[in-house]
Amino acid sequence: MASAIEIVAAALPLVLAGVLLVGLLWPATRAMPIAYITAVAIALGIWGMPFDYVAAASIVGLMTAIQILWIVFGALLLLYTLMRAGAFDRINQGFARISDDRRVQIVLIGFFLAAFIEGAAGFGTPAAVVAPLLLALGFPALAAVIAGLIGHVLAVTYGAVGTPIIVGIENPLGSTAATETAITDAGFTVQAYSVEVAVWAATYHALVGFVMPLFAVGMVVYFFGDTEERSLEPAWEVAPLCLFSGLAFVIPYWLSAQISAEFPSLMGAMVGGAIVVGALKAGYFVPDEEWDFPDREAWPAHWVGTIEPGRANAPGVGSSDGDAVAADGGVRTADVGTANMSLLRAWTPYILLVVLLVVTRIVDPLPELLQEELIGVGKFSFLFNTSWPNILGTGLGGGISWVYVPGFWLVLCALIAIPLYGMDGEQVTAAWTETLQKLVAPLIALVFVIAMVQVMLQSGAHAEGTESMIFVLAQVTADVAGPAYPFIAALIGALGAAMAGSNTVSNITFGGFQFEAASQLGLPTQLIVGAQAVGGAIGNLVAIHNVVAALATVGLVGQEGRVMRLNLIPLIYYAVGVGIVTTVFCYILFPGLF
Repeated sequence: MASAIEIVAAALPLVLAGVLLVGLLWPATRAMPIAYITAVAIALGIWGMPFDYVAAASIVGLMTAIQILWIVFGALLLLYTLMRAGAFDRINQGFARISDDRRVQIVLIGFFLAAFIEGAAGFGTPAAVVAPLLLALGFPALAAVIAGLIGHVLAVTYGAVGTPIIVGIENPLGSTAATETAITDAGFTVQAYSVEVAVWAATYHALVGFVMPLFAVGMVVYFFGDTEERSLEPAWEVAPLCLFSGLAFVIPYWLSAQISAEFPSLMGAMVGGAIVVGALKAGYFVPDEEWDFPDREAWPAHWVGTIEPGRANAPGVGSSDGDAVAADGGVRTADVGTANMSLLRAWTPYILLVVLLVVTRIVDPLPELLQEELIGVGKFSFLFNTSWPNILGTGLGGGISWVYVPGFWLVLCALIAIPLYGMDGEQVTAAWTETLQKLVAPLIALVFVIAMVQVMLQSGAHAEGTESMIFVLAQVTADVAGPAYPFIAALIGALGAAMAGSNTVSNITFGGFQFEAASQLGLPTQLIVGAQAVGGAIGNLVAIHNVVAALATVGLVGQEGRVMRLNLIPLIYYAVGVGIVTTVFCYILFPGLF
């Protein structure tokens, strides 16, 4: 059993990160370097970790961060390419023209489009893109932010083409000898185990989250409806549409999780959205009467910021000089041919992306071939992959999959989009510039947070019988929570995402922690780690980084506290619901799982 000093020391980097990020509202670019330095000092001074092991663990973290950034780069490049070409505006118009009913628009844009953007790009992009689109349609700014944040929650676990699972769960578990050995002894590869986690996470989301379209509509109509008499009646009127939409999303979402973590959010949004749009166009689930917000004069001041609602603020719409306000608050040039672009042409790069990912995941021998290390030089191998198997002679290893991970295919689709849309040099340059600008802050934050976690994970690797900081924390938490641990597993993940603003970072930070805690208690590890992945998604509802980014796009900076208080309602529902399901799964339905 660890001493009290060791327990406090092991917790200090995480506590410090929480205080700086949540308590003092420091940006992650400032907070995480300090947390990393603290973890290094504790590893050297209290855990007796040799400097070369600290350096090796940090290098593993750096390589993992580069792989994440490669995915983020591709995701943002494809998104900004479509925005500059006008294809994204066409996709939004396709949703917006189906109905003028605000409740239907919440379902189509706040839920399906936000989920699709999360699946394609992730990293706080959905609410920052969807909120100004809803604002442009006439939504109050605060309502637009609430709808966008709630609407994308189901998709977050598989955001940026599966990054939270692939990089957040698979890589850290595979990089720690103890967890990798435990997984292989149970008959899994780490990759197969991460797919199991993805399936169970999708199961939790499907059982608890299929009501989220109704939840998003209910939050908007109750808090932004009649200012004198709040009522949920308008939400119940479209409950059949909302529940049908939730089921249309979660069924293909759950089925695609059986294949790989890259697909659930994309397939749920694309297949489910197509089904719901088809049903509405056929006359099913169309509300008898259109619902709208109260007259503009009756809106409280805190509903609206510096940008007035209306189509003049839409990205690519209503601009007299050819420039338009971009979803990230910048300025971009709208394509004058947007109105004549077909929906199929607008969606083509993303459809191609899904096809390429499916083919490279299930068509043999492509999966094995793309993960081969074709060229070796000394201790390194590279081309399809860059790997360093024995960093500084410590036995620790890391690698970057350049081609197999989605980053390569995202960039390829972005390049194909250039001739597809007839983009000129100015548009292409602007898309690349915006993408590179957006990578600066994630680069700094990710490098230090992942390096910190790797130091904590590997702090016992240098000496047999020495347990890591993460193991010590997991053991203490398991002892304190005892049999109630399954109920709080998702809350731990939510706390990590609320602090760091990222499901991926939450999984990297607490995935190994949850695995060890489950092992200590004799609980099915897939179920507990799956709950972690779901918790990391719901924590995005109150993650200060996401809230600030969304508010900035609608000119409402300063209302962070109000948004976070409102979003505690769906967060509590989701956390309690997943906690109950996890407990039932662990003790009653599936206690024999690994």
